[in-house]
Amino acid sequence: MESTRADRPGSPPTIVVTGGNRGIGYAVAAELLRHGCDVVLVSRDRGRGEAARAALTAPGTAGPRLVVGGLSSVRAVRATAEAIRELCPRLDVLIHNAGLWPSRRVLTEDGLEEAFAVNHLAPFLLNHELEPLLAASGARVVQVGAGLYVKGQADPERTPTGLDFHPVRTYADTKLCNLLLLPRFAERWRDAGVTVNAVHPGVIRTGLGDRGGPVGYLLKAVKLLWKSPEAGAGPVVRLALAEELAGRTGLYFNLEQEEAPAPVAADAELAGRLWEQALELAGLERTPPPARR
Repeated sequence: MESTRADRPGSPPTIVVTGGNRGIGYAVAAELLRHGCDVVLVSRDRGRGEAARAALTAPGTAGPRLVVGGLSSVRAVRATAEAIRELCPRLDVLIHNAGLWPSRRVLTEDGLEEAFAVNHLAPFLLNHELEPLLAASGARVVQVGAGLYVKGQADPERTPTGLDFHPVRTYADTKLCNLLLLPRFAERWRDAGVTVNAVHPGVIRTGLGDRGGPVGYLLKAVKLLWKSPEAGAGPVVRLALAEELAGRTGLYFNLEQEEAPAPVAADAELAGRLWEQALELAGLERTPPPARR
């Protein structure tokens, strides 16, 4: 990798990784630790989070820190954000890695379809909750996306509650919702020096989308041909640390190649509707962008 901020003298960057206890998030955390970063894992399960933290802690090092918090409801996201603020007086990079690919429609305590809540609304709300911290340090925000967004059909009337639920397409729908708001955040944060970019890390062999039955067995067999989580970590870590990406924002990367999002993710009118809807669902007021540092 090219020179990185963590390679320079001074305090190491503090980097929060949601879903950092397994899969790509775990591999990303491991690579960031090798670069000398101060890594904070966010895990909804304390036991799995502590196990990941222990496994990632090399002898003689402090290892990563841990925030136990969920992302499936507005209440849980706000509590997670509060825990991050308490643990991290400074935040240099926020990596939205946690994701959900459900096999059946499940509604959260807010009455929202679970994948919509975790994949789309949670990053939106976490961005707003942590905005002062992000602006204070001119942070980078990295969205771990999915190439399947091109198959998405985001419907603001049906997708939030899963009225259009499908065991494959819902994942694509919610990832598309998330990507549609990328330009909105890039513009909101431009004067504050906060950058936000999205990356498809490749087709990676993780537990995402695992299920039982014949389809589940077939999926596990197919996954043997997919890349390892370690291979998927590289493009994510690059967006978090690479010097040549400093100041660049609102971009989509397929692995390490910058490319224009497909037309389905460039619908400004739909993005505006989703933004206003997310504000309402998250109980957020319309506030001015953060001031320049």
